[in-house]
Amino acid sequence: MRVFVTGATGFIGTPLVKELLDNGHEVLGMARTDDGAAKLTAAGAAVHRGNLADLESLRKGAAQADGVIHLAYLHSMGHMSLGTRLGVLLGGSPRGIVGRFAAAGAGADRRAIDKFGSVLAAAGGPLVVAFPTMTLASGHLVTEREAPDPTSPGAVRIGSEAAALALAARGVRASIVRIPPTVHGDGDKAMVPRLIAAARKKGVAGYVGPGSNTWPAAHKGDVARLFRLALEDGSAGSRYHAVADEGVPMRAIADVIAKRLNVPAQSLTNEEASGHFGWLAPFVARDNHVSSELTRKELGWNPIGPDLLTDLDRPEYFALLEKVEGE
Repeated sequence: MRVFVTGATGFIGTPLVKELLDNGHEVLGMARTDDGAAKLTAAGAAVHRGNLADLESLRKGAAQADGVIHLAYLHSMGHMSLGTRLGVLLGGSPRGIVGRFAAAGAGADRRAIDKFGSVLAAAGGPLVVAFPTMTLASGHLVTEREAPDPTSPGAVRIGSEAAALALAARGVRASIVRIPPTVHGDGDKAMVPRLIAAARKKGVAGYVGPGSNTWPAAHKGDVARLFRLALEDGSAGSRYHAVADEGVPMRAIADVIAKRLNVPAQSLTNEEASGHFGWLAPFVARDNHVSSELTRKELGWNPIGPDLLTDLDRPEYFALLEKVEGE
């Protein structure tokens, strides 16, 4: 297939482009910048200049492809249009900025999914959409059949999953790949590096309460392979879980960070966690125990990358990053 990929130069997008090309597909990758375009060209992919705020650019990209993998998301204000940024900043009290920012990102995501659906409906092509496991219920092992939890810290994004799965009724082979908070590997700048940055700044590796709540995890190469399998063989209206480790205790993650930074691991109350982790605190306190048994059976996905704790316990994860967004 010729596949249009948003987020093609990102942490998951980069191994995904290689995975697709290595398995006989053509890739049309979306690039916002000259650097991104150069990266895609060097990888052997074709380049489509555009961004999530430009729906016409999304339509044109999808129209040139047999299927779409949608990874991109407005995670930073720098990716938003000037008008959207002004609306977020001027739309009310400063305490509401985080909520308005999250809503703006979620709204852009739903509009992008709708646009892809309108293009792919005629031919019934595949659409695979990335979605976070942090929108799922807490306190039990969640399977692919379970809908998101409206009380979760990621609830603002639930509309994206619903919008994507609804496209199945319009003839689109639309599916969801739910991504854990810890997609790990070289070049990671997401959740785990933020935990490391907080421990380095505060002098302790924190966890909430006994630290028995868990996060799922998977290596970036395994996640990329699952997106390809969902594109090729996923069924319309399905949810898949990119989960290799069903649940890694937060205390175990903190212990590795503590060892590597030579700081103590320390239990925090919910109030202390807010000061230690900032906006990340509700996610650190969340139990996100997720199964991928149905995904493995349907798509034949067998993760082969290192587990999270093995991958984390390397010096590469503790080299000072040039920038961890939000720090």
